[in-house]
Amino acid sequence: MTLSTMPTQAQTTKMRSGVVVKPGVFQLESRDLPTEAPEGWALIDICAVGICGTDYHIFAGKHPFLNYPRTIGHELSGRIAKAVDGWQQGELVVINPYVSCGKCRACRKGKPNCCERIEVLGVHREGGMCARVAVPVTNLYRATGLTELQAAMVEFLAIGAHAVSRAGDLQGERVLVTGAGPIGLGTALFARLQGAEVHLLDLSEARLEQARKKFAFDKCHKAGDPVLSGSLSDGFDVIFDATGSARAIEAGFPLLAHGSRYVLVSVVKDEIRFDDPEFHKREAQIIGSRNATARDFETVMHAIREGLIDTDALCSLEIPFGTVAERFEELANNRDTLIKAVVTI
Repeated sequence: MTLSTMPTQAQTTKMRSGVVVKPGVFQLESRDLPTEAPEGWALIDICAVGICGTDYHIFAGKHPFLNYPRTIGHELSGRIAKAVDGWQQGELVVINPYVSCGKCRACRKGKPNCCERIEVLGVHREGGMCARVAVPVTNLYRATGLTELQAAMVEFLAIGAHAVSRAGDLQGERVLVTGAGPIGLGTALFARLQGAEVHLLDLSEARLEQARKKFAFDKCHKAGDPVLSGSLSDGFDVIFDATGSARAIEAGFPLLAHGSRYVLVSVVKDEIRFDDPEFHKREAQIIGSRNATARDFETVMHAIREGLIDTDALCSLEIPFGTVAERFEELANNRDTLIKAVVTI
């Protein structure tokens, strides 16, 4: 989107929005185009939107924190629609979609990513799969040196970067990432950058093959791989779960080494059960990882600028906004061969 094509109130007062009306139903609907923003907020004309596992979970009716209907979209790049608070019209930005209250205990401790009253775009409040959104200026990061597509891919990579930061020092650690989808791959990439020996575990051979060919992960395992009870039977120093499956999380506990950490990146509705004596004798830690911080966003943008992350390999598909409704179910059903689909507005 260029300055000359940015919508203005004179041109239109309506916009199309990508809405999950109810589980299994996604469509483009007409909504009012925002023309004013509250103090401290900015209007952003959206350029690109990544579709992620959260969106597919919403479509499938599996997200625990959502009411329907909902405009989805939280992996966002855009341009400043109106100059505000030091931001110039047309500047390309990455949007942090986690709107925090700034007042709760977590926010006061510098952890807005797990704010008690957090509102995530596309989950708790209307998202950015539309022409324009309003967001707090504190949730904007200059996308200097990034393309519009790359800027839309920062958020999902920041999830992985945050999970890696939660695990502590990974230099020389044997790490297992369970779930080789986009979040798992992002986690694996940043764990490798931190000096870890990274293994991937997934049920899908197609996903593991992509990890091998596109990202040179040579330690890939399918569930039940005999090596896990053979040469790797002493376990992993850190396990990251990015499956969204309670059963997969439970299956990870026996793979923990003594003195290990288990980082739960995915969110599941179900209860998680484990054998306490086995867990306790390992003196293992369970660590939750939620969303990402400004520091994680900066970490990702730096990695992209330095060529440490291959965004071309991560982006499987670019989709024009006008065709996304007719293709959404197909995308949801083909996640084994699709890493990241990005919708261009």
